[in-house]
Amino acid sequence: MMMTQQEVVTVYETMVGITDQMLHAATASDWDRLVELEQECAACARRLRENEGVPALAGQERVRKVNAIRKMLDADRQIRDLTTPWMARLSALIGNTATERRVARAYGV
Repeated sequence: MMMTQQEVVTVYETMVGITDQMLHAATASDWDRLVELEQECAACARRLRENEGVPALAGQERVRKVNAIRKMLDADRQIRDLTTPWMARLSALIGNTATERRVARAYGV
């Protein structure tokens, strides 16, 4: 069944709440929780995609949707600012481990 315009806005606003929780998880370096919340947010996005035939929003609903998207984009930027250094450290650690294994194999250590 097709979502109403109000339901569409509600999903966007739900996603804002989830991205706020994601930001808190990233700030606390709670990566497992961040992944769980990303999955919740992806489920909301899938629900919106499945209902793309809903007529374009207008008036207050459109303003609420635009505000929700802006808030999500801001939270996403802050999350990336927090996760990028962590991902770089993880990548370096994985790279060092791989290098250590290659050296060990090469020299029979």
